[in-house]
Amino acid sequence: MKRKGSAVWEGSLKEGKGKISLESGVLKDAQYSFKTRFENGKGTNPEELVGAAHAGCFSMQLSAFLTEDGFEPDKVETTSEITFEDGEITKSHLILNAVVPGIDKDKFDKIANKAKESCPLSKLLKAEITLEYDLK
Repeated sequence: MKRKGSAVWEGSLKEGKGKISLESGVLKDAQYSFKTRFENGKGTNPEELVGAAHAGCFSMQLSAFLTEDGFEPDKVETTSEITFEDGEITKSHLILNAVVPGIDKDKFDKIANKAKESCPLSKLLKAEITLEYDLK
């Protein structure tokens, strides 16, 4: 399996602008710029996209591991808070809200941490990955 994302940048770093697109078409020519990355401009940025990808990857991995262990999650909702410092992504903090009937906290903790380590995007990131969760 191969997936594609593309970007076009025009101009200098601070005054330039870019467009990001995904092969699936879900994002097509989404605007990004210096202001969207380092200030509060309208548009997206690479770190935000990495955060969404990491949250999605982790959620699917956790669901898979829960199912393998005989638990059917009602809901797995994850946010990834990306920290960008000194020109690099240094941390992805996963914030999870999960509804998993019939599981105890110790078992969930073991499975959630296994998913945190096993998710393909966790393996890709050279950053500290932390997890906090609320289990219902």
